[in-house]
Parts: sequence; C-alpha cells; structure tokens
Amino acid sequence: MCNLYSIRKGPAAILDLALAMQNDAGNLEGGDVYPDYAAPIVRTNEKGDRILATARWGMPSPAFALEGRKTDRGVTNIRNTRSPHWRRWLGPENRCLVPLTAFSEPGRDAQGRHEPVWFRLRGEDPEPLAFFAGIWTPKWTSVRKVKEGLVTADLFAFLTCEPSAEVAAVHPKAMPVILTEPGEHELWMTAPWERAAALQRPLADGALRPFRPPARPQA
Repeated sequence: MCNLYSIRKGPAAILDLALAMQNDAGNLEGGDVYPDYAAPIVRTNEKGDRILATARWGMPSPAFALEGRKTDRGVTNIRNTRSPHWRRWLGPENRCLVPLTAFSEPGRDAQGRHEPVWFRLRGEDPEPLAFFAGIWTPKWTSVRKVKEGLVTADLFAFLTCEPSAEVAAVHPKAMPVILTEPGEHELWMTAPWERAAALQRPLADGALRPFRPPARPQA
C-alpha cells in the first residue's frame, strides 16, 4: 500500500486545480510525505467553501486494531468503505482532495532489498498535479506517539482500490484512488456517497508511468 508520496507543486497550483479560494496552509514546502506527517489537503469549511489546509496523514484506527496498544499511529489507506468505522466519514463534509505529484509502492531492487517504486501521471508536465480521493476528520484526540502523549489534530487518509496494470506489476493488491479531472473533483467533494462511490476505481492502464527519482547526494 502507498505509505509514501510527494507533492512538488505550490499553493497557487493546488488552489487553482481544486477551485479553492482560501489558503490556510501557508507557504508550503514541496517534498516527500510519510505517515503521520502534516500535509496539504483541500477541504470545505463551515460555510462550504473549499480551503487549502494541513492535516496529519493517518485516520483513526478501528477499535479492534487498537486492542493491547498504547498508541494509534493511524490508518493511511482505506479500502473497505462498507465498514461502519469508515461510513461515518464518507459524507461530503468529510471528503477532501489530497494533492500529489507522485506516489510510491513498496518494491525490491535487483539484490532483493526493499526499494520504493515511484509512479506519476503521463503527460508533458514533468511533475503533473493530481489528487487522491481523501477523507478527513477535525480535532481528533489520541496518542499518536508515546513521547507526544495526548494530542488533538486534524487527520486524513485516502481511498484505495484494485491496481492498474502498471501498479499491479509492483503491488498487486491495491493502489490509491486518484482523481485527474475537474468533474471528478466536483463529484468527490459534493455528491452523495451513492454517486461518489463510483470513483473508487483504478486509473486506466497506461495512465501512470513508473520512474526513478534522482539520487540524493550523500551526506
């Protein structure tokens, strides 16, 4: 499952694509996003206006997953939308758009060592912007890390689905739900779940291309 993605577009590009008018996230620095990191999302406020904000990646875990544990690191990828645990957050007020320019799935290199395989949309833009179909919840209180103790934070995650051909070659179980068209953004943010649920499907085969990021300089 996807536990690492990147966003390398600034607030202006995200606001424009999402048809959002307000930036509550500040001057974002692009980079890689890991579980429990704060990351940008586009959500609606109390008035129903779309705003760019930040939240921590990882929705509250189901009760059965927390038995015997002192912390809740959160659920980053959500598949079973029939679960009562997730149904409470499937209405438009709890849906969000999670911007990305690339995402990774766990793979292995020629020596069999773990190595992420990265994917991005095909197109002329070297770092095309898209959105995960996300859900979020405000002001959730839990212990994310023992050293933090109880914290209250806005949280988010995104849906997964069957993989497309490119992703299945690396990770045959799932891929994130990615929205690429303005009509899909509007449907996800406003439609009843009975209609929005149709978006929980893979991209068409050929829509993604794997790539290898430039090597980072050694410290």
